[in-house]
Amino acid sequence: MGSKRVIASRRPAIACLLGPTASGKTAAALAFAAKHASEIVSVDSALVYREMDIGTAKPTLDERARVPHHLIDIRDPTEAYSAANFRADALAAVEAILARGRVPLLVGGTMLYYKALTQGLNDLPCANAEVRATLEADAARDGWPALHARLAGVDPATAARLAPNDAQRIQRALEVFMLTSQPMSVLLAAHERGADTPYRFVPVALEPSDRAVLHERIAQRFDAMLAAGFVDEVRRLRARGDLNPRLPSMRCVGYRQVWEYLDGSIDYATMRDKGIFATRQLCKRQLTWLRSMPERIPIDCCAPGATDDAVRALEAIVQENAGSASASHRTE
Repeated sequence: MGSKRVIASRRPAIACLLGPTASGKTAAALAFAAKHASEIVSVDSALVYREMDIGTAKPTLDERARVPHHLIDIRDPTEAYSAANFRADALAAVEAILARGRVPLLVGGTMLYYKALTQGLNDLPCANAEVRATLEADAARDGWPALHARLAGVDPATAARLAPNDAQRIQRALEVFMLTSQPMSVLLAAHERGADTPYRFVPVALEPSDRAVLHERIAQRFDAMLAAGFVDEVRRLRARGDLNPRLPSMRCVGYRQVWEYLDGSIDYATMRDKGIFATRQLCKRQLTWLRSMPERIPIDCCAPGATDDAVRALEAIVQENAGSASASHRTE
């Protein structure tokens, strides 16, 4: 038991900068990177998509030229990207950054990704009445063997152990895939592996002391996106002809509201209001996730010196690694 504690204490501490949308994560991350030989690993489910720059508030090309960024522009908007994909990619990126003798910094606000990274993928999604109703309607029309064949196309391992008329289990396996974009067999295998990693992730959380301040920032940023050509960006995506509003990429906050506007379903003012409201709802969910993490180091993102405070907290994590390495050398 004692040896396990020693091993755990020697795991490198990886600094993570988390926070809701518009909390100042990019500014703090770049300020930290300006002082340290670091590389940023994005923890953001929207930044993985190419051609989606304005509405995702993606770091600019200049910012990415100054500091290497990982897990940005790695998927086409037609493609799925799951928490399991992120976990594997993030761990590989951290390992490579450390091997180069540089400092990895994880930055983002997709809390499901962070949970997958630090706790593993232990939980299958809860039942979803809408998805189940859709599957039942499909089965009534096509039969359960047809849905079994559909399952074989996305999760052959699960389909192989189910009879073609095992309605309950076929429905559940398809439901899990539709909700997570990940085969149930993969999620269950990840559960078996657990969340063991060679690293200890330490979260610094940018949180508002006054949520109204963050709400105002969200409105200002959405207006800035519109002024920068957000509607034209979505118009170009629609013009490709291979995207639709049901894809995970097009369900990103802001994109689905602009898509509605371009469909003619809502007017411009309603689109703006719905986009800001959806972003505020996302912010609320992100804060709920963050505040359930007792190990986090909270930083008031509304404070005048928030960026400097965040940088100091991140530096303390990096210095902890240096101190651990020195102690290890002395004991050896």
